[in-house]
Amino acid sequence: MGNLFLDPNRPLSTCSSLNCSGCPVQSRVHCHFNGGDLARFLLIAIPPFIVGGIGVARVNAWLLLPWLVLCLGYFGFAEIRVMCSHCPHYAEPGTKSLQCWANYGSPKLWKYRPGPMSEGENIVFFAGLVLIAGYPLAFMVISAQWLLLALFALLMVVMGTAMRSQLCT
Repeated sequence: MGNLFLDPNRPLSTCSSLNCSGCPVQSRVHCHFNGGDLARFLLIAIPPFIVGGIGVARVNAWLLLPWLVLCLGYFGFAEIRVMCSHCPHYAEPGTKSLQCWANYGSPKLWKYRPGPMSEGENIVFFAGLVLIAGYPLAFMVISAQWLLLALFALLMVVMGTAMRSQLCT
C-alpha cells in the first residue's frame, strides 16, 4: 500500500521545509499516511456504521437506501468541500483526487482553501455529521433498540475521539 499514498520522505507542497526532520507542526498536521493509517481508520469508522445499519435494517431494510444516499452525498461531496479543501493534502499537485487515508480517490472539485474552516463550514460539517448519526439513532430510539443504541453511541464517541485526536487533527 506504500505507493497508494504520497512519498513520506518528501514534504507536502504547501510546506516550506526541504525535509520533514525536526518539523515543528508534526504533532498538529498528519502529513504522511500509510496502509496502517488506512487500516486504523477503517477499524474506527466501519463499526458504528455497521451497528447503525443493523438498527435501521431491523426496522426496515429499505430504509438503508436513504441513509446510504445521505452518506455518499455528505462524505463524497459536502465534507470534501467544507473540511478537506482546507487540508494540505488537498493542495498536492499532479493529482485530481485526494490521496489521504479517509477519502482516497475522491475528486478535488473545489479549490484549495488554506486556513481553518469558516463558521459556516463548521455548521455544515457538524450538521452533516448529526444527520448521518441521527438517522440510525432515530430508528433505534423509535423501535426501542436500547442495547444497540448504547453500542452505537459508544462507537460514535470512540470514533469521534480517535478521529479528532489521531487522524484528522
